[in-house]
Amino acid sequence: MGKPLTDIASPDDLRRLPPEQLPLLAAQIRRLLLDTVLSSGGHLGSNLGVVELSIALHRVFDSPRDTLLFDGGHQAYVHKILTGRRLAFAYGLRKEGGLSGYPDRGESEHDVIENSHASTALGYADGIAKARALQGVTDRAVVAVVGDGALTGGMAYEALNNIGAAPQRPVIVVLNDNGFSCAPTAGAIARHLSRLRAGEPANALGPSVFDRTTVFEQLGLSYLGPVDGHDIPALENVLRQARALRRPVVVHVTTVKGQGYPPADADAERMHTIGSGTGGVVDPERPVWSEVFGEELVSIAHRRADVVAITAGAPGPTGLTAFAARFPHRCYDVGAAEQHALASAAGAATAGLHPVVAIYSTFLNRAFDQLLFDVALHRLPVTLVLGGAGITGPDGASHHGLWDLTLLAAVPGIRVAAPRDGTTLRELVGEAIGCDTGPTALRFPRDAVGPDIPAVEKWGPLEVLYRSARRDVLLMGVGPVAAECVSAARQLAEVGVHVTVVDPRWVLPITDVLIGVCLRYRLVVVVEENTVAGAVACALARALTAAGAPIPVRGMGLPHRFLSQCGRSELLDEAGFTAEGIANVVVTARTELVDGRTVTS
Repeated sequence: MGKPLTDIASPDDLRRLPPEQLPLLAAQIRRLLLDTVLSSGGHLGSNLGVVELSIALHRVFDSPRDTLLFDGGHQAYVHKILTGRRLAFAYGLRKEGGLSGYPDRGESEHDVIENSHASTALGYADGIAKARALQGVTDRAVVAVVGDGALTGGMAYEALNNIGAAPQRPVIVVLNDNGFSCAPTAGAIARHLSRLRAGEPANALGPSVFDRTTVFEQLGLSYLGPVDGHDIPALENVLRQARALRRPVVVHVTTVKGQGYPPADADAERMHTIGSGTGGVVDPERPVWSEVFGEELVSIAHRRADVVAITAGAPGPTGLTAFAARFPHRCYDVGAAEQHALASAAGAATAGLHPVVAIYSTFLNRAFDQLLFDVALHRLPVTLVLGGAGITGPDGASHHGLWDLTLLAAVPGIRVAAPRDGTTLRELVGEAIGCDTGPTALRFPRDAVGPDIPAVEKWGPLEVLYRSARRDVLLMGVGPVAAECVSAARQLAEVGVHVTVVDPRWVLPITDVLIGVCLRYRLVVVVEENTVAGAVACALARALTAAGAPIPVRGMGLPHRFLSQCGRSELLDEAGFTAEGIANVVVTARTELVDGRTVTS
C-alpha cells in the first residue's frame, strides 16, 4: 500500500491520494504527532482530534487560494504537516529556528493568521469575506476552523452577528466540537451543542419555535451536521455541501480530543498541552508558581467566605484545580472570555465578594478596558493573578507575558506585586486579598519556584536582599530575577563596586518609601522581566523627577519586539538576565554616570 505520508509535500499531493489510503495516512499522522509532541511538548489532545478533519479540509479546499483560518492555532499541527512542513515538524517543533507551535505567516503561505488567542478567526473571516466581495472575487472560499471552546468568547458572537447578517458573503464556519477548550467547555453553548450531538431539540427547555432551529440559524447562518469528525468521506461530503451553498454556513463536526491515544482518556484536560520530554506526565522537582498560589488561595478561602475565583477556560494551568475541588460553588470558569471575566468580577466585587481572577499574563491584554473602567474606575477590590509573566519559552510570541507591567502601570489606583520566591508569593496573595480599597495584581512566571531568597534587613515595606557598606548603586529586582541580582551584587563586590539589592515586593505604584531610599544612592538600576517600554523603571524615573530628585535610573528589561519560540532560560540568557549580564549593565551605567552621561531610561 506504500507510505502515503512521506509522499505528501503539499495539499495537491493529498488531493491525488486514493481514498482507500486515507485511513493509513491518518494513522501515520497520529504516530508522528505522538512521537514529536511527547518529545518537544506542545498541544497534543486537540491535534490528535483533528487529524481526519484536517485531511478532509485540504482535500476539499485549495489552500492557499482558498483561505483556511485556524482559531487559537493549537489545532493546526496537522495542517502544518500536510502543507509541506512534515520534516520541520518532526525535528524542529517549538524549537529556536524551527516551527512555531501555532500558525506562522513566516513559515508558509498556507498560514494566514498567527494570533494564537481564541475567538479571533471568525472576525478575520468576516473581514476577508468583505474584502473579497469588494474585489469582485467569488471563487475563493473563506473557511474558519473554530473549536467549541472559542464560542465561549464574546468576539466569536460579535463576528457571527456580522457574518450571519450578510448572506451574500459565504463564510464557512467549521465548528470542531469536542467538548473542551483547555478544560471542559463552559456555559450554555456547551449544553446547546451537546443536545445537537445527541439529536435532541435545540432548545430542551420546552416547546417553542427555537426547538426547530439552532442558535446559528437564529443568527442567520445555515447549519449542517452534526457529522462524525473522524469519518473522512462524510467530512468531505458535508464540506462540499457547505461550499455549494454559497452563503454563511456552520458545519458542526464532532471529534474526540486525544483520539487514538488512551492516556488522554484519563486526563482531565485530555492532554490539551504537555511539557517537553514528559510523555504527558509533569513531575517537577519543585512546585510551580501556580501551584503555590493555588494552595495559598485554598488556605485563605477556608477563612474568608467572600473569596471567589474566576478563570477564563484554564483552571488547571492557572492554579485553580485545588480551589475548584474544595469550593466548586465559589469557582467560576467563564470560558475563553477574559473581558467577561473582569466585568463579572467587577459585579461580584460590587455585591460584596472579593474575586480572584486567575489568567495568563498574555491574556490580560484582552481585558484591559474592563480592568481600567469596570474595576479600577470603581475602585473595586478585585485581585488579578497573572501566571506566565515574562518569558514563557517555546509557546512563542503571542504567549510571552511581556506587557502586563506596562499595562498595569497605566491603571490608576492599582497595586502590583511581583513575588521573588514561594514564601513571598504566599505573603503577597494574603496581602492582595486583604486589600479592600481597590484592585491588586500579582505576576509570576510559568516555571518551577526557586529557593527562597531571604531578606537581610527591612526598610519599611522594602526588603533588603544584599547590602553594601557604601551607598553607590541601588539594584532593584522585580520578581524572581532578584536571585540573579543578588549574585550580580556579590560579583561586583569582588571588583570594588558597591551594590545594595532591594525587593519592593509591591512594585507599582512607586511609593514614597522607595523614592526616599533612592535618594541615598548615586544610581538606581531596575531589572524587570517585561518589555523595556513603560514599566517599573519608567514609573520610577518619572516619580523621582516629579519629586525633584533627578537620580539616574537605568532600566533593564526585555527587548521591545515580538520574541519567537525558544527555551525560557535561553531567551533570558540572550536578554542578559544572568548575574554576569546584570553586573555588566551596572558597570556600564556607573561608567556613564562617572563620565557625566545620563542613564535615565
